[in-house]
Amino acid sequence: MKYLFWILMSVHSLTVAQDFKNYTQSIAGAAAKFEMVAVPAGKFEMGSKSMMADNDESPVKEIEVSAFWMGAKEVTFAEWDAYFKDAQLPQGKNLDGITRATPQYIDLTWGMGRDASHPTNSMSQQAALMYCKWLYSKTGIFFRLPTEAEWEYACKANTSAIDSKALIEHGYFQENSNAKFHHVGEKKPNAFGLYDMLGNLSEWTLDQYDPAYLNKISIKDPVNLPTSKYPKTVRGGSYLDKAIELRCSNRIASSPDWNKRDPQIPKSKWWLTDGMFVGFRIVRPLQQPSKEEIENFFALYLK
Repeated sequence: MKYLFWILMSVHSLTVAQDFKNYTQSIAGAAAKFEMVAVPAGKFEMGSKSMMADNDESPVKEIEVSAFWMGAKEVTFAEWDAYFKDAQLPQGKNLDGITRATPQYIDLTWGMGRDASHPTNSMSQQAALMYCKWLYSKTGIFFRLPTEAEWEYACKANTSAIDSKALIEHGYFQENSNAKFHHVGEKKPNAFGLYDMLGNLSEWTLDQYDPAYLNKISIKDPVNLPTSKYPKTVRGGSYLDKAIELRCSNRIASSPDWNKRDPQIPKSKWWLTDGMFVGFRIVRPLQQPSKEEIENFFALYLK
């Protein structure tokens, strides 16, 4: 397991640092493009000392994170549909090989909109990772979900916490969303240039959720590897959450209740009938792993 995750984080001396900058990623055969932001390596205090913090946000621990690229915005329907509508791929109930998601059996946007620049929503963590696998097949570049540590580091962006007055300028939440998600990038970005880190949609991370996470993790590029379908960790809060819940350190555990109205037996591996508030953004490690290492990663997370 340690070997498998080493491929996600390690930055070798041969890395071409001069190329580590923001860039636009295109997808072969698709019109959709997306912006990737260069997030520098650094140390930060993970967790929160705030009176508002839950127990699983403490103790505060200094963590070191390697450099990576992160999507400037949440993955949009334009990007997701390039995968979802790829006629060269079969649609399947299983996640073996590269398959595209099965058709939605109800409107999982619940009438909130499905414009190209709306954030794609209601997918499982595995579906988000299958999108990453598809991206790899199209671009030759390894993309994945961020770890909790990467996500929180990127959210905090070496700055002090966003207060309640400034939050309305950076995110959509219960008090200003009109009970729906909005186009990505409408609010101000954070200090790293990342949009909607707080609010709009909650975002999948790579980690298995553990309430004692901060007591157990290593201080360099930590991750909690998968052990079961539930719970996984979601970050950022959404358009449905109160402002007090939109904190960079707030850890949210996924639940089977997010798919309780799914009429299928067994329930879908792709969609969440009650997870309309969940989306994702992607990261790219600074050092590209080998083909074998990438295959091992997807085998681990998509089994």
